[in-house]
Amino acid sequence: MAIALNAILVTSAAPAAASSDDRVSSGYQQGGIEVTARWIRDPETGEFMSAPLNHVSDDPNQYKAELQCQVDDNALDKKCLPGQVQCPPREPGEKPGTPVIWKVAPKAVSNPTWTDWKSGNNGPSCLYDQRPEDVLPRIAARIESDFRNLPVKPADLATQPSPHTLKGAETNIFANAVEQQFDVTILGQRVHIVATPVEYTYAYGDGNSLGPTPFAGGPLPEAEWGQKTRTSHVYQQTGDFQVSVTTTFRGTYSVNGGPNMPIPGTGQFASPSQRVSVWRSITRNYADNCIVNPRGEGCPGVP
Repeated sequence: MAIALNAILVTSAAPAAASSDDRVSSGYQQGGIEVTARWIRDPETGEFMSAPLNHVSDDPNQYKAELQCQVDDNALDKKCLPGQVQCPPREPGEKPGTPVIWKVAPKAVSNPTWTDWKSGNNGPSCLYDQRPEDVLPRIAARIESDFRNLPVKPADLATQPSPHTLKGAETNIFANAVEQQFDVTILGQRVHIVATPVEYTYAYGDGNSLGPTPFAGGPLPEAEWGQKTRTSHVYQQTGDFQVSVTTTFRGTYSVNGGPNMPIPGTGQFASPSQRVSVWRSITRNYADNCIVNPRGEGCPGVP
């Protein structure tokens, strides 16, 4: 799986002398510092490597972060500086962060017009790193493995009827998984991750399976037990079987309140298996009238 992340940052420096048009130099030459990071996962080694040119990720947008008071490639607005967001050190002895504004534009448009990306507070956020122009690509390079190691709660597994079912009848087996959110720290940045269940793989314990399928299934009223569902299964033999489900989650992540970006690949999380006992049913016809002959074969209480 692949990720494409465009990050263009210009790091701040001590302002130079003010010019006549209320601008101050940002301390960098025309064009600033531009970093373009495109990553794919090598299917043989599992390592991240530079993606081919024109590689497209799942996200139709591209993002960049600019200094809050940036007005062009090498100048800051000195009137903006007194009111810019403060990014104090998070821990004693650490350096302050860099206030940035996130920008968004469609990837499909050549030379797009960048617009402000609206965050929850519609304002600037901070990046904390000695080299803020590199921190986004470095997070992108490790986010997939971090995602797979999250304590994601797997789906709850259920069967109907339970714990016993009948040979030759439809047994309704379904999963209940929910979207989950996590706040973690990666390379000193606050990263918000959302994990969403997207697919399910059922193992029925008798050598048969279903999936990956987008259908989680669901409970049936007791009066409808035995009906076929998208995830039900018919056992052809009696005995005890271990039923399990593995849920596939996809994720998005945002850095310090920035835009949600797709996490490459998926995470698979297995639920604890459940035992299902499959019984056989026997139908017999009896001619005795239990009122006349309470001890007749098939009457209640008669062996």
